[in-house]
Amino acid sequence: MARLFRRPRVRISFDIDDTLACLPEHSPTEHSKLPDCVHRWLGEPLRRGTRELMRDLRRQGYSIWIYTSSGRSPAYIRRWLLLYGIRVDGVVNSDRHQQVLAAKGVEKGPSKLPSAFDIDLHVDDSEGVGIEGDDHGFRVVVVCPKDGDWTHKVMAAAAAVQAQLAWQQPLRHRVPAQALLS
Repeated sequence: MARLFRRPRVRISFDIDDTLACLPEHSPTEHSKLPDCVHRWLGEPLRRGTRELMRDLRRQGYSIWIYTSSGRSPAYIRRWLLLYGIRVDGVVNSDRHQQVLAAKGVEKGPSKLPSAFDIDLHVDDSEGVGIEGDDHGFRVVVVCPKDGDWTHKVMAAAAAVQAQLAWQQPLRHRVPAQALLS
């Protein structure tokens, strides 16, 4: 009986290129305890603020996903993020995206379709993905690589999605107590 009233976790996905992995000239990067040579071999620079943002989202009960149109393997993506202490619940790369769209009979779909993976909010740097969200009915928050306030923009969008889902499906979703206090 308790399972009926358990709130499903809101899924938030993040693009990689120019969203989480930004060139140093576009965005400051996270500091790491590992030497730079290890990061160059195992991963890419991670945008400053990502680690704290992921920790805050997890604390509030959100499920964290990666959705990239690149061919990076899920294992590579998970290993790269673990270098920074970040764990993700799911990874959608270009291969998985194409497989799911093909299974749904979509021949020429959008570059990303988070709703096909039950993702409630997607974070991306591309205005084009924002337009695709409008056209295909999925939620997107667009963040510029040079935006120093990007984490607040993501947190506000996540809270808005959580509130919208709580209003639409009051028995399935509740607004976290912490969000009510802000």
